[in-house]
Amino acid sequence: MGIKLIALDTDGTLLTSNSKILPSTKAAVERALKQNIKVVLCSGRPIAGLAPYLTELGITGSDQYVVTLNGAISMTTNKQIITKDLVSNQLYRKITAFSLANQLPFNVVDENSNIITADHNIDYVVYLQAYENTAPLYVRTPDELPADFQAAKGCFVGTPELLDQWEEAIKQAFSSELYVIRSDPHFIELLNPKVNKGNGLSELSQSLGIKADEVMAIGDERNDIPMFDFAGTSVCMGNGSQAAKESADYITATNDDDGISQAFDKFVF
Repeated sequence: MGIKLIALDTDGTLLTSNSKILPSTKAAVERALKQNIKVVLCSGRPIAGLAPYLTELGITGSDQYVVTLNGAISMTTNKQIITKDLVSNQLYRKITAFSLANQLPFNVVDENSNIITADHNIDYVVYLQAYENTAPLYVRTPDELPADFQAAKGCFVGTPELLDQWEEAIKQAFSSELYVIRSDPHFIELLNPKVNKGNGLSELSQSLGIKADEVMAIGDERNDIPMFDFAGTSVCMGNGSQAAKESADYITATNDDDGISQAFDKFVF
């Protein structure tokens, strides 16, 4: 059975190490779209951080789709919400209190792509996160936000060494109530327990009448493993983590060396 939907991670997969899209990738995506294959960016980024790449790739309109924030929100590329699973205000307050008590850099992303931190000593990774996603950055305590505020995801950020030190403690504190994932050496993300890329991709595929064995997923990190588990064909980039490689059906070339176009040529065309 042929591939009808291709899910692409963004950082480390779609984008090169210089945050560019290779010409070979653009050509492969264009060819797939012309064959009426859905190409869906399935990313930890909010929609604001994906919009420029969707436009560059020609993935636009009410019949094209995107899975954002590791599956917390899926939508059409013109921002019509399909599914949304957020972190409650109570849990947002609990995570924020933990971060402040332990002096751990932390922020949340809301459903409108805003980045919000209660920490006045803003870590440079938070600034970088806002810059890369062309997202507004606000310093607000929980009491300065509406009582019904919910986060799309929470992010502990910092150096790999800092997060290595705190990862287990964060999991122990929150894994019973939230989905906790080390999505990058610089990020530990906390999401609604229903949320991961696999669930987001599954919900979208079901809404489109596309079966799992008609889906190919391409990624490079641990947060991509749930979509590898869902998709009939899973591909890890050559630059991917060891855990992601072990979970994939196939390992392609790196994000700097035509890995996506090689995967398209092998499994799609």
